[in-house]
Amino acid sequence: MFDAIAARYDFLNHLLSAGIDRRWRRRAIRSLALQGGERVLDVCTGTADLAIAARTSRPAAARVVGIDFAGAMLRVGEAKLRSRGLESTVALVRGDAASMPVAGASVDALTIAFGIRNVEDVSAACREMARVLKPGGRFAILEFGIPTIAGLRRAYLWYFRSVLPRIGALVSRDAGAYEYLPASVGAFQTPQAFMTILRQSGFADVAAVPLTFGIVFLYTGRRERLLKSS
Repeated sequence: MFDAIAARYDFLNHLLSAGIDRRWRRRAIRSLALQGGERVLDVCTGTADLAIAARTSRPAAARVVGIDFAGAMLRVGEAKLRSRGLESTVALVRGDAASMPVAGASVDALTIAFGIRNVEDVSAACREMARVLKPGGRFAILEFGIPTIAGLRRAYLWYFRSVLPRIGALVSRDAGAYEYLPASVGAFQTPQAFMTILRQSGFADVAAVPLTFGIVFLYTGRRERLLKSS
């Protein structure tokens, strides 16, 4: 499904969010408080927008590795890296978020943008995140939510379930992909439940910050110094 929509993925992200998705990504990178020498791992990197944001922020990560299972999405990302001259400092690798080809305790920070809900086993992916992060390393995860303000909630759900899938299908020519989006958001963990999974996976100082009235949540935290044995 993701391979099928790769060519139009970035355009639709910006169109359907009215460009606010760029602001969400910048906020996620700021939350990491990068100093300029970090190695950052971007999980479910897609077309590498968040990986690029980590490398081009000020201060910027020294090195970024992006992992995704969709080869066509990665090819779009690689073209973007070449156009920006970033291919020497950002590497894209095909892999599974629940079993990453990354050494334990080897990255300083970790990011995911709108991908954790697509992972089959969320708990396994969170444990894998804790495995690859250095003790004390920070993470930033962006994921869709559903606003709680009554009037806004109704308007958002109408747009999300009725308008967005039609626009997505028209532009991408793949109706299933943009019907999947609202369905997957509705099926994902509540913020409280997801924070519980993160804490159980070995993370501390876990927080969920609503962005744009709760349309998106920014989850942050750090890997505990000692991971609990399974």
